[in-house]
Amino acid sequence: MGLIRFLFLSFCFLQSVAVADLLIFDEPKHLGTSGVPEWREFASKTPLGMNLKHVFQAQAFIGAGTLLIWQDDVKSGGWQVRLNGRGLGRLLTYESKVVHSLEVPPGTIKDGLNTFEILGPKMIDDVVLHRAVLLPGMAADVFGKASLEISVKEGDQSVPCRITITDTDGFLAPLYVAADRNLAIRPGVVYTLSGKVRAGLLPGRYKIYATRGFEYSMASEEVEVKAGSKGKVTLRIKREVPMPGYVSCDTHIHVRTFSGHGDSTVEERIPTIAGEYIELAVATDHNVHADYEPFQQKAGADEYFTTVIGNEVTTKVGHFNAYPIKKASPVVDHRSEDWPTLMSHMRNTPGVQVIQLNHPRNVHSGFSPTSPEHFNFATGQNPRGPDWNFDAFEVITSAALQDDLMRTFRDWFGLLNYGYRITGLASSDTHDVARYILGQGRTYVACDDSDPSRVPVDQVCKSLREGRALFGMGLLTNMKVDGKFEVGDLASIQGDKVIAEVEVLGPSWVEADTVVLYQNGYKIRERQLSGTRGKGGLKAKVKWVIPKPRYDVWLVAVAKGPAVKEPCWEIPRPYQHKGIDWEPSVIGATNPVWIDADGDAKFTSLRHYAKKLVRDVGTNPKKLFEHLVAHDSAMAAQVAGILYNLPPVLKPNSLDSLLKKTSLHIQQGFKDFNNALPKGP
Repeated sequence: MGLIRFLFLSFCFLQSVAVADLLIFDEPKHLGTSGVPEWREFASKTPLGMNLKHVFQAQAFIGAGTLLIWQDDVKSGGWQVRLNGRGLGRLLTYESKVVHSLEVPPGTIKDGLNTFEILGPKMIDDVVLHRAVLLPGMAADVFGKASLEISVKEGDQSVPCRITITDTDGFLAPLYVAADRNLAIRPGVVYTLSGKVRAGLLPGRYKIYATRGFEYSMASEEVEVKAGSKGKVTLRIKREVPMPGYVSCDTHIHVRTFSGHGDSTVEERIPTIAGEYIELAVATDHNVHADYEPFQQKAGADEYFTTVIGNEVTTKVGHFNAYPIKKASPVVDHRSEDWPTLMSHMRNTPGVQVIQLNHPRNVHSGFSPTSPEHFNFATGQNPRGPDWNFDAFEVITSAALQDDLMRTFRDWFGLLNYGYRITGLASSDTHDVARYILGQGRTYVACDDSDPSRVPVDQVCKSLREGRALFGMGLLTNMKVDGKFEVGDLASIQGDKVIAEVEVLGPSWVEADTVVLYQNGYKIRERQLSGTRGKGGLKAKVKWVIPKPRYDVWLVAVAKGPAVKEPCWEIPRPYQHKGIDWEPSVIGATNPVWIDADGDAKFTSLRHYAKKLVRDVGTNPKKLFEHLVAHDSAMAAQVAGILYNLPPVLKPNSLDSLLKKTSLHIQQGFKDFNNALPKGP
C-alpha cells in the first residue's frame, strides 16, 4: 500500500490505542426550565438551565472517537450535542435510562481545554445527564472488544423475543450487532425472530432480560463480559398466561416507512410483532393502506402472526383506525372535518368491518374528541352533534397514556350510559422499535386461536363489535355473571341477586393489588389483593354478590397494580399531560356484561330511562329527586344533563338548595355532570 500510507495508518492506530478513555464528567447534570418542572420529581430541584457548557482537559488524538452519554428522561428530539463547536447529533429521544453513543470525527479533540455543550429546545423538558465518556475508535471497534451470544428458549425451542441488556445502574447498554433483516436493534434492545443474537459490548457487568409480551414469564441473568471474550448465555421463558379461545391483537401499529415518523422500518416491525407475541397485527399508518404481509413473508415469519391492512385516517377532528381493508382500495379523503362524511367513507372502503376512535383525549390540530367543549364524560353527550357510531374506543393507548389512566375509562363509561354499544380496547400506537413497546397495550378478542398464521379475521371483527374482548397493559381481567354469562353477553337474571365472578390474570413479573367492579361507571365493589407478584397465570379470583338492580345496568371489572420496575418493560410517561403528577401502573379491564334486570330480553340504556323519567314526572327537580332515590349516580347525571338543556325551572341557588337535602348519590351525579362541563376562561 506504500510506505508513507502504511506508516500513517500505523501512527493513527498507535495513537488511538495510546489514548485512554476520557471521562468528560461523572456527576448528574439536571437540565430544564427553572420554576417550571415537567414532573413532580423535579419540583424541588433547580436545573442548570436549558443549556450546558462543560470545559474539560484532554490530550488530542487523530483518530475518530465514540462519545457515550448516560442520559435519562429525554422527551424532546431537540437537544443538540456539540464538542468544541462541532455538532455531533442530538440526545436520544428516550425517556428511559439509556447510554447514547455518538461518533466523534477525527481531529475534534484538541490538546488542553475542550468544550462539551448541550443546547436545549424551546419546550418544557427536564433531562438528567449522569455521565459522559469519550472512547477512542469507531463504534464497531469500541463495542467489538468483547461479545456475548444470547439464546432464548421456550422449552428446547428457540422463540422470537425481546432481549434487553442493561448496565449495573439499569441504563440500556450500547451494543454492536451485525445488521440482519430478522433483527430489530436499538440501544440495549434486540428483537430477534430466531431467539438468538450475538452482541458486541464494552467489557463490564450486565443484566440480560428475555421477554415475549405479558403472556410469558421474564427471564434474567447477570453476566460479566471480559475484554477479548466471546461469552454465551441461555435464558428460558415459558407461557404463563395461556388464553385459549382468545387472540392477542394490537390494532394500532405504525412504521416510519409508511407513516414518515418514528424509528421503526417495516422490516424491523416483523420481529417486534413476533417478539411481543401478538397474533393479529393491524397496520394503521397515517392515511395509507399499509400491508406488512410481503415483509413478513420475506422474513419467513408467517407462522407467528396474521397481518391485517388498515389505515389510521388522520384528520383535524380525530384519528380513526379502519380495518380490515382489501388491497388496492381507494384511500379515504382525510381532509374532511365532518364526522358523518368520514364515517360513511370509511364504512364504504372495501373490506372495512371495524372503525375505532384512537387516543380520544389527545390533542391534535388543536382538537380533542373528548374535550369538555365537544363531549360530556358524565353523560356521553356530544354537543358537536354527530353520533358516536364507532365500533371501538381506544381506552388504553400505551404510547399515548394519560396522567390519569381512568380518564379515558370515564369517557368510555359515559358513552355506554348514553346508549352507545362501543367496545373498549387497548393498543400501542407505537411508531418505534423500543421507545414504545408494541403490544404493551393490547386486546384479547374471543376467536379461534389454534393457528396464529391463519387467524380468522372476520371472526375477530365480529367478536370485537360484539364486545367479546378483554384489554389491558400488563394485566387481564375476565368476568362471568351468574356462572354462565360472559363479557359481551346480555345476562337475564332469574333471582333477586347477581353473582359476579372476576378473574385477574398476568405473568409472574406483574403485580395486581386492586380489583374493582363498576356498575354504570361507578364503583360498587372493591377488593385489595396480595401475594400476586411471582404468581403467573390466575392471580386472583373474586366473587361478589350484589342485589338485583331495579333496571338494566352494565358491569365492568378493572384490575390495577404498581408499575413494572424492570427496564425491559418500562411504562412510558404520558407525552400530553395536564399536570406534573403521574402514578404509572399496570391495568386490565373487561368489556361490559349487560344486565337485563327489567326482564324484557333487551338492554335499555340509562339515557332512555332518564328521558322516560323526565317525560313521566316532568321537570320539577323536587319530584325528580324523589324518584332518583331508587336509582344511582349515573342516572342522576343523565337527568342533570337533560335538565341542563331545557329552560331553567328554578334559579341555580334554588336547585343547589334542593340538592343539599337529597341523597348523596344524587348529589354526586349532578356534581359529576357539572364537573364535565366546559370551564370558563
